Amino acid sequence: MIDETRSAYDAIAPVYAELFSDVRQHHAVDRALIAAFAETVDGRVADAGCGPGHYTAHLRGLGVDAFGVDLSPEMIAHARAAHPGVRFDEGTIAALDVPSGSLGGVLAWYSTIHRDPDDVPAILTEFHRVLRPGGHVLIGFFAGGDTPTPFDHKVTRAYRWPADHMAALVRDAGLEETARLTRRPTPDERPFDHVRILARKA
Repeated sequence: MIDETRSAYDAIAPVYAELFSDVRQHHAVDRALIAAFAETVDGRVADAGCGPGHYTAHLRGLGVDAFGVDLSPEMIAHARAAHPGVRFDEGTIAALDVPSGSLGGVLAWYSTIHRDPDDVPAILTEFHRVLRPGGHVLIGFFAGGDTPTPFDHKVTRAYRWPADHMAALVRDAGLEETARLTRRPTPDERPFDHVRILARKA
């Protein structure tokens, strides 16, 4: 599934970057939550699954020492071109190339949805590894179903997650949920609720 996701995002990178790079056009609730996350974290932040780097750059604009990581080399190329001077690394969110306990935060904005559900616990454990005590992770995903449910994402296969199921995995990874927000889709979005979970490493 990793190779499939990489190839799909490589193929669509120019269009994706053009459509989503302007954070000002994103939902106001999402921008507000990202701003709250920026105020909450202390230290470097990994934008895990950064795509074309729009939220990485947005976090830096909010005063956060953020860098981006993405599976797709084409996405990383777009990110570097659009945001010179910002660090962007090609890599996987399941094995971040940073020392244990070195980050103040991890942003996982829809970056877990393309991973097989069996892989997600290890990814959350990796987020726990890289966070320092008191560090926060913010996870965004599509909600729905009683179990992780595949759906036809516009780019490649993805999964919707029951909010309580994801929250339980977050807890099992050693992270304490501190906030949860659910927003309804807009008319031009897929008819799925959007869930955001903020969690803290004790």
